[in-house]
Amino acid sequence: MIREPFNWQRLSGIAAVLPSPDGRRLRWLLAIHPGSIRASHLVQFLRALSRHRRKPVILLWDRLPAHRSRLVQQAVQTCRAWLHTEWLPAYAPELNPVEPFWDHLDDTVLANTPADDLRRLRQRVHQGLRHVRRHPAIARGFLRYTGLF
Repeated sequence: MIREPFNWQRLSGIAAVLPSPDGRRLRWLLAIHPGSIRASHLVQFLRALSRHRRKPVILLWDRLPAHRSRLVQQAVQTCRAWLHTEWLPAYAPELNPVEPFWDHLDDTVLANTPADDLRRLRQRVHQGLRHVRRHPAIARGFLRYTGLF
């Protein structure tokens, strides 16, 4: 019998990809938080997104409850000059270009990483993001996967 220690701690992430109009240049934003993503985390992420954007942004969102919260919707309203949101259909992760990014991390840098070592897990996520940034063809594949770009 193999016993593996396990705890219920977890990390959650928010990621966004900012493609140029032609899709050749991609910029990635990533925020990692302990526990579940809360509305306040999304508001912070929107503030960071506003600092990193160069042009108006179309934000594709799934239907995570935090995305639909009153606090987040109020923050979105204050960003209307540069932000347009589109809701993805329910249960359609194949249309979200960030989903293949998370899958890629799971299959590469996060494979065999102990789930109970959150510091190491966070380091590995950032290592995977650096790899994707250095290899734009991988990231463009995430966009092609959706069929939206």
